[in-house]
Amino acid sequence: MNDPDQKVHATLSLLVNVPRQVLELRENGQVLREFPVSTSRFGLGSEPGSYKTPLGKFAISEKHGAGAPLGAHFVSRQFTGNIAEPGGEEDLVLTRILWLEGLESDNANTKDRYIYIHGTNQEQLIGTPASHGCVRMKNADICELYDLVPEGTPIEIVA
Repeated sequence: MNDPDQKVHATLSLLVNVPRQVLELRENGQVLREFPVSTSRFGLGSEPGSYKTPLGKFAISEKHGAGAPLGAHFVSRQFTGNIAEPGGEEDLVLTRILWLEGLESDNANTKDRYIYIHGTNQEQLIGTPASHGCVRMKNADICELYDLVPEGTPIEIVA
């Protein structure tokens, strides 16, 4: 007999599919939503200074940017007070930050490499490998995702 006071807790997770350049938000393994992303234009890997997107299992270790406006420019995870214009050559970290922590020996240096899921000033490149190692999202999409996933949410990045 089911106890009506007992709540079933959903398990949220994220999957970044590098070949498809999409991030899936999953609940108990079922895809709830897909977001287009951009992973590294330098390929895949975990080498320090490589600007590559790491593969494997991760967790959201920290979240930054709650309440910041769309296009808010962050440096060292702090809002600079500036709103970035779309476009430009710089690889800016905008709107929200989900800081990844590697959970496997091959990607244990992920947090030290400052690998984030974040918004971008180069939304026109979303859907193609264009980042310097992070997973870029459209600014409205990272706002939506940020509000849905808590710290500790598991993430897998696959090729």
